Amino acid sequence: MEAHEWQDWRENLAEALEAFHTTHMPFGKYGPKHYPPRGLPLALLPAEYLMWFKQQGFPKSKLGSLLEALCDIHYTGAEAVLQPRDGSAPKPHPLRHPRRRTFDFGKGD
Repeated sequence: MEAHEWQDWRENLAEALEAFHTTHMPFGKYGPKHYPPRGLPLALLPAEYLMWFKQQGFPKSKLGSLLEALCDIHYTGAEAVLQPRDGSAPKPHPLRHPRRRTFDFGKGD
């Protein structure tokens, strides 16, 4: 599909879903720097991140069209369409990295 064809992604949902799972975020908070080696797949991006792009403006490219389509899916509450039927989808990444917790209770006089 060409970039302009993503404007109405609903007409070819199977191809759009494949693109959501095979295209990775190339920059930013979910890019290769924080999620090596290729970045986070678009299908796993959190809705809050997509809504931020909606407020700031989507990139003028195929990636921007894909992000806009994903934003529409999340906005309408249809995230279930992003999960494969065979249950092979990886778990979504947490928004924060887990912190190691340590406790010091002292020696107890």
